[in-house]
Amino acid sequence: GIDWSLREGYAWPEDKEHCEEYGRMLQADPRKVSSRAKKRGLPQLGTLGAGNHYCEIQVVDEVFDQRAARQMGIEQVGQVVVMIHSGSRGLGHQVATDALTTMEKAMGRDNIRTNDKQLSSARIDSQEGQDYLAAMAAAANYAWVNRSSMTFLVRQAFAKVFGQSPDDLDMHLVYDVSHNIAKEEEHMVGGKPKRLLVHRKGATRAFPPHHPLIPVDYQFTGQPVLIGGSMGTCSYVLTGTDKGMADTFGSTCHGAGRALSRNRSRNNLQYQDVLSSLTEQGISIRVA
Repeated sequence: GIDWSLREGYAWPEDKEHCEEYGRMLQADPRKVSSRAKKRGLPQLGTLGAGNHYCEIQVVDEVFDQRAARQMGIEQVGQVVVMIHSGSRGLGHQVATDALTTMEKAMGRDNIRTNDKQLSSARIDSQEGQDYLAAMAAAANYAWVNRSSMTFLVRQAFAKVFGQSPDDLDMHLVYDVSHNIAKEEEHMVGGKPKRLLVHRKGATRAFPPHHPLIPVDYQFTGQPVLIGGSMGTCSYVLTGTDKGMADTFGSTCHGAGRALSRNRSRNNLQYQDVLSSLTEQGISIRVA
């Protein structure tokens, strides 16, 4: 996790404080990650990936809650910020692929039925379930290293362009939150506290003020919640609330979502038309 990034000089000590799980899931076991997954992940460290992943230079357009924004270091309209959306790359994808194969066998053994092969599952306390959680945690740790590596590269790029240190440029991390992850948490169910394994697929955590698992800096505002927009639309930085905790087990969407499937988008949208539309809005795009 991010402890490696700190040791190697790719992260700042305060970055760890502003990461979900402090940037490391302790139950990770790299022995449960296949050699194929490790092979896929090794050359991809410090890269965005495809799909909806991005590194976007943004400008603060509007501030709705001055106190919460100041606590995050967002001081004024016109301030430049950078938002990165990426994860565990091919390593995480392979961890999921491997788990689907083993869980299909476990489903037959344990008489578990679903209406979609992509919903393969195993009992939490089974060997397959425990192996997956350990491998998934290792993938999450890889993702924190991946994002912290890109944060390092962004800081270096800004320092080079502006001739100032990242610290002088106030390039502090607001928050790093995971998505597509399952975590054991305590929530209220039927008026009683229960331990649950909360699966956040296409979702992120959004915990309220005073929750013990969010950083000291955000105890009075709530956890920062990052909602990335689609290309050419606004992104949002929000905070977790007590109502959200009660209604959704402290969860929210992790992006804008889509009105069309990926295939329909490819068929209906022309690449050059999208680029022209962004150019008209004064938005520059670079594809690596």
